[in-house]
Amino acid sequence: MSNEILLLNGPNLNLLGTRETDMYGDTTLEDVENLVSSAAEAAGYSVRCAQSNVEGELVDALQAASNCAGVLLNAGAYTHTSVALRDAIKGAGAKVVEIHISNVFQREDFRHVSMIGPVCIGSVSGFGIDSYLVGLQALIMANE
Repeated sequence: MSNEILLLNGPNLNLLGTRETDMYGDTTLEDVENLVSSAAEAAGYSVRCAQSNVEGELVDALQAASNCAGVLLNAGAYTHTSVALRDAIKGAGAKVVEIHISNVFQREDFRHVSMIGPVCIGSVSGFGIDSYLVGLQALIMANE
């Protein structure tokens, strides 16, 4: 197993910093990637970053992550709808932490159900961009 962590972001997360800034803030996806990479490197891990609005590309990335130390996955709206992502997580066997910037339980009812949560090692929701850092710490602890 490598010391590489996959930071995988799903649909619309490429719009961070400009989309619904009242909810998601003005931090860009590049800022998030740099923040996570710096924190991971300080702990002895490397980070590979990917983002896609296409469900199949996210599935491919998860399947390719089987040798990674883990995956930080913000699946965006696919969290609530994608059996394909759920099956990819389960099939790849990688340690995956589900990440959400907003507190999904304070939002619409349909966001209260996660298709992927039951096959992840944990979920982090509601701490803004810091949700990624909390998830990273969880992956690091899971690998100790």
